[in-house]
Formats: sequence, structure tokens, C-alpha cells
Amino acid sequence: MRGLVVLVTLACFANAQHQALIDYLEQRLLAIEDRISLWHEQTTRYASELRELKKQMVSQLENLDKEKEALRMNLDGVGTRVDRVERELDYLETQNGAQPCVDVDDKLIEQQVTLVQEKQKAKYFKLSGCSDMISSIKAMKILKRVGGPKGMWSKDSSRGSGKVYIFNGTDGDTIHEFSSAQDFTRSLGLSLSRSLKLPSAWRGTGHAIYNNHAYYVNQVEDLMVVKYDMTTNSVTDSAVFPVQDHVPVYGLTPETVMDLAVDEEGLWAIYATRQNERHISLAKMDANSLDIEQMWDTNCPRENAESAFVICGTLYVVYNTKEAGRSRVQCVFDVNGMVSNEEAPLVYFPKRYGAHSSLKYNPQEQLLYAWDDGYQILYKLVMKKKLEI
Repeated sequence: MRGLVVLVTLACFANAQHQALIDYLEQRLLAIEDRISLWHEQTTRYASELRELKKQMVSQLENLDKEKEALRMNLDGVGTRVDRVERELDYLETQNGAQPCVDVDDKLIEQQVTLVQEKQKAKYFKLSGCSDMISSIKAMKILKRVGGPKGMWSKDSSRGSGKVYIFNGTDGDTIHEFSSAQDFTRSLGLSLSRSLKLPSAWRGTGHAIYNNHAYYVNQVEDLMVVKYDMTTNSVTDSAVFPVQDHVPVYGLTPETVMDLAVDEEGLWAIYATRQNERHISLAKMDANSLDIEQMWDTNCPRENAESAFVICGTLYVVYNTKEAGRSRVQCVFDVNGMVSNEEAPLVYFPKRYGAHSSLKYNPQEQLLYAWDDGYQILYKLVMKKKLEI
């Protein structure tokens, strides 16, 4: 009897273990089914998102193909218009023959030289009430480095103009125009500039920008000043400068045969001749007609001179000094005799890279635009009255 009870007990215990195992397996299967269901939902969602992304990419590629085709058609149209313009220019050139060359008569040159000598003796009458002179250099700002070691850059000296112009190098036939100094600063090289192709080549670094005109020096046989209108892209006037046996104006910048300058009084020409070879000369020019109004022989030597500029009728010549990396205004000539070298203050330029190949004064801003070994630099000037000396 006792053995039967033991067998029944063991059977019940085995059934209980079997049922527990079945329950555990059912729970695991349900958990696995839940996970499979979740994975299925996630896979379906990812597949849907991938299909949507594929549609968007296909649509964008189609739009890009359309834009590419439109751009190609525009470029074809531009090419056609350029060809048409070139044909029209060729036609105009055939209709308008080249201007004949004019030989300058020796008597005419002698008359011009005589007129120059008379103008050197005349008294200069100022066009403006300006009586400022440099007291010191307040600040120096390096904008960027572009182009070769020598060149010229300047802002239009006329009131209200913000355009900046670049003459890269010491000879060429192209001017680079920027709409503002900010555009010039952020431009990659000269990429944001508008190129102005001149009808004749310029030489040196002595050019000037004044009232929407570029005044540049051209030298083939005679020394010529050319006036170029940058709004109409045409030459409005040109004149042979009435001096004989001219020589480079600065000893340290031999490429510059004449330096044109602008101040409150208008347009000036800084030059040198073999007759006065050791010193620099100065001339006041009419910016409209390019006539010479008056001329002066100064006592400023050419030797070791880098560049020069004019402010309120006073010529400032900059020289390379023995102090490392520095230059200074070492000679001053005032056309009215109000300033002398003994009375003028010592003006030193900050240390820099090489030598100034050009210094251009802007009377509206009282800034000097300098080109120094390929660096474009601004010098802020501190001014004082000449009568305060």
C-alpha cells in the first residue's frame, strides 16, 4: 500500500514539472513572437522611409538635370552674343580706319619748352582753401596681398565714390575695378573684380584715379598722359608731357617715369629731367584738358627716393632710410612757400616688408593707399594746419 502511494506522489510531481516547463516555453515563444513583430514593424518603417528618400533623390536629380540643361542653353546664348559683338566690332573697325600718326614738329616742342619755362616763374594761385599738412601717421592697416611686388592701388578721389582700382605690375593694359574696399578684401585674388581693357599700355606705378577717370602714363617715344573715362570705357583726351630728356622720377623705383597725384587742388605730375637730374620736379595739371598750369624744380633729391604724394599743394617725398624696415618723409616742397624742410615734422612710416612702389593720397578720407612688396596697405594720417608750425 505504501509503495502505491509513493508511485502516485512521484507521478504527480513529474506532471507538475512537465506543466511548468510547458508554461515557461510558451512564455518564451510569446516573447520571441513579440520581438519578431516589433522587428517586422521597424523593418517595414525603414523600408518605407528608404523608398521615400529614393523618391526625393530621384526628384532632385531630375531638377538638377533640368537646371544643367538651362545653364547650358544660357551659355550657348552668351557665346552667340559674344560672337555677334565681335562681328560688330570688326565691322566698326573696317568702317573707321586707324587714326594717322602725327609727327611732333621740333618747333612745336621748342614752343612748349619755352611755355614751361614761363610757367615755372609764375606765382601759383590755390584753387581751394586747403592749408593742411601731415603731422604724423596714426595707424597702418594691411588689407591683403595680391599681385606682384610692384603695382598701384587707389580709391576714386571723387566725392561719393567707393570703387577701388588695381594696376598690377609696372606695365600692362588692364585695370581691375572693385565696387568697394570690402569686395577687394574678401575677393579671392582678383576674382571679384571687373577688368577694364585699355586701348594702350600703361607703364610704371604713377597712375591716378580722379572723378571716374583713370589718368595713366604711356611711353613709346614721347612721355604721354592718357585720360580714360571708366564709365564709357573710352579715351577722352591725351597729351604729350612737354619735357625733354626725362628720367625715372625715383631712384628706388626706376620703372616709374612719371608719378601722377591727386589732392584737394586737383591733378599733379611728379617727374624728373636730365637737365635737373639730381632733383625731382613738380607740375600742376588741368584735370579736364591735361594742360600744364605751372611747373617747379624742387630741391628734393631723386637718390634713395621710393615714392611721393601731394597734399594741399605740398609735395612729400619718401626715402629709404638706414633704419631697418622703415622709411620717412625726408623732403617737403610747398608750392606757396609755407612749409620748408626745417619746419616740417618728421614723419616715419611703420616697419613693413619692402619698399613703397606707390603712395596715393585720397583727400576725401585723408588716407594713403600704399603698395609694398605685393601688400596693399592703408595709412591713416594725422593732419595739422600749416600756419600752426
